[in-house]
Amino acid sequence: MIPFSLRLAVSGGREAVARLLMIAAAVAIGVGLLLSTFSSLNAIDRANERQLWMNTGAKGATAAAAADPLWWGARMDYYRGKTVFRADLAPTGPTSPVVPGLSRLPAPGEYYASPALQELLRDSPAVELGDRFPGRLAGTLGDDALPSPDTLALVVGRTADEVKALPRAHTVTSLATAMPDDCEQDCYGGGVHGDRMVLVLTVVAAALIFPVLIFIGTATRLSAATREQRYAAMRLVGATPGQVSVMSAVESTVAAVIGTAVGFGLYFVLKPVVAEVPFTGDRFFAADLSLTLPQIAGTLLGVPVAAALAARFALRRVTVSPLGVSRRVTPKPPSAWRVTPLVAGLVELGYFVGGKPATTNGQSAAYLTGFVLVMLGLVVAGPWLTRVTAQAVARRTSRPASLIAMRRLSDDPRAGFRSVAGLVLALFVTTGTLAIMGTINANQATLNGAPEVRKAIVDTPFGNKEDAALLPAVPDRVLAQAHAVPGFQGIALVHDNPAGIGAHQLGERRFVPSLVSCAELAQIPVVGHCAPGATVAAVDPYQLLDLTDGSGHEWPAAPISAAEAAELPVRMLYATTDGSEEAKEQLRTLFMKEFPTYEPRLAEDWASEGQKKLQGWRQLANVVLLTTLPIAGCSLAVSVVAGLSDRRRPFAMLRLSGAPLRLLRRVVGLESALPLLVVSALAIGTGFAAAAMFLKAQMDYGLVSPDLTYYGLTGFGLVASLGIIASTLPLLARITGPEAARNG
Repeated sequence: MIPFSLRLAVSGGREAVARLLMIAAAVAIGVGLLLSTFSSLNAIDRANERQLWMNTGAKGATAAAAADPLWWGARMDYYRGKTVFRADLAPTGPTSPVVPGLSRLPAPGEYYASPALQELLRDSPAVELGDRFPGRLAGTLGDDALPSPDTLALVVGRTADEVKALPRAHTVTSLATAMPDDCEQDCYGGGVHGDRMVLVLTVVAAALIFPVLIFIGTATRLSAATREQRYAAMRLVGATPGQVSVMSAVESTVAAVIGTAVGFGLYFVLKPVVAEVPFTGDRFFAADLSLTLPQIAGTLLGVPVAAALAARFALRRVTVSPLGVSRRVTPKPPSAWRVTPLVAGLVELGYFVGGKPATTNGQSAAYLTGFVLVMLGLVVAGPWLTRVTAQAVARRTSRPASLIAMRRLSDDPRAGFRSVAGLVLALFVTTGTLAIMGTINANQATLNGAPEVRKAIVDTPFGNKEDAALLPAVPDRVLAQAHAVPGFQGIALVHDNPAGIGAHQLGERRFVPSLVSCAELAQIPVVGHCAPGATVAAVDPYQLLDLTDGSGHEWPAAPISAAEAAELPVRMLYATTDGSEEAKEQLRTLFMKEFPTYEPRLAEDWASEGQKKLQGWRQLANVVLLTTLPIAGCSLAVSVVAGLSDRRRPFAMLRLSGAPLRLLRRVVGLESALPLLVVSALAIGTGFAAAAMFLKAQMDYGLVSPDLTYYGLTGFGLVASLGIIASTLPLLARITGPEAARNG
């Protein structure tokens, strides 16, 4: 039976071969995207594993046992908006743990750097970057220690006394092998962002695959009416339902097998491209983009089986009764229960607003099922909404084209909605994606800081802790070197206030201001100015760290002389520049060399990690939009053409009975445009609702209206869809000639 079915699958001439190729192409696209998504998820897991050692000593980071203690001091450095991980190490014995990617620990005066950092050191002036790192470059930090080829990291060899003097330095007997409990405070690697990206990619996987599955289903149904008549004839001459089921499934299965093989080839072609996409803000190692055996087996077996089931479902009426095809009995109308999955998906997303799961895997499962239910609900509810709308329009129109179109949509709303299902899902994905991205941008764009603040550099005790060791004084030579930096404009020393001068009650706490000479404060006007006649200002050190422009603020006078204030320990150095990267990085390097227990920061440093995540999410948004919209457009075109082909005989009969061609074109246009516009409105509203609940649950953000990009893209998608529908109408003149009206 199978050899006969294979022969039958290609015996229909060019139409059969074209149908076979269309199904294979749809499957290949789906498989290529699916495998690329799987491998990206696996690459994120491997990237997180590679950087676990960076969190050694953090609270809750589990580790494997070792012997001799290792003095460990880790911190994040920054250079022109890029993050640099630095670990200062001092072993106490021969069995102290060794960092992954190294055969030995660096000796005092040596350091190992990642390839990307070595390249950056070669391309950057030493006064801006290289002078920060003591000693000489002794070798390369291997890939086993790096989550990405773009990672900037180095391991510095120091003496035990040098490491002990660093902030947060401690001894460890092993390196971390699991993420810490509190990544908001203690994590140095980007594992927390990688986990969030796993969550987002999991949802994206569903967003990508649903339109692809609809495309496959649409292609599988090509010329369904012609095949139904052919299989019905076979039933009438004695073919059993089982034999017909085999024949209907073989064509799609063969195409799916070919498409799956091509899809694996497409995946290997896309692999270098996917590796270059910075989903997490950095590229992947190409070797990390791999597949697991269950993923390979599931794809190899699942996709052909799904295609066979789609074909079986598309031609199910033939197996029930061979006369059912010719009689064309009106199918049972869809009922209101079809909105249940959509409502259930929205309710699930709403439930997690107040209590999201604690783990990334739990969140992935929760949001994946929620978004899948919503997308499935749109597909399931679409026919019912199409029928209800068509009946409402039919009651209010008397035009022949509208009546014919609405009558057909009322009789078979599933067929009417099927042509636009892919585009409806694409609109849901587009709305949700751009709404989430727009809201994140609106909430995190303020991290960039005011223009004048972005020109300043602040040097504070590492971690800015109240009990941090303060500088007894700042040497004059350091101030002279700072003044000599091209682009330097001014510097102020913010002194500690141990006597509590000017202290007062602020709410539930006692506020103790810091002290700044008014002469120095005048050099950094971005943070405010002194009261008239004052020589020392009482300032709020936390307000100095604000990223907003405070030039209009007037600080109160402190009852202390400038000479007395200058004798107090220094809590903060605040320097301003002309805004050039060269000036800011030279000052940062100078401060790091002179004050290793302090941390010089720029406004862009606070924004660095946030912007890195935003970049990754923007890339994901581009991937989703550039994938779903073209697939949805192809699905719409194929579906409309398939619908015209399946109804060539009824349309030909209408033309023979006197119906003008323009009337038939209006019928086809209305049949496609009505469900498109009506269900698109539902998809857009649902996309906004799902995005709002996801943002509130994950980030506690309120939904912000998208910018003009969204409205332009949505409008373009709808206009392009109507254009696709219009482009298929000329086919009516070719397929509705008198020869098509003959009895088959």
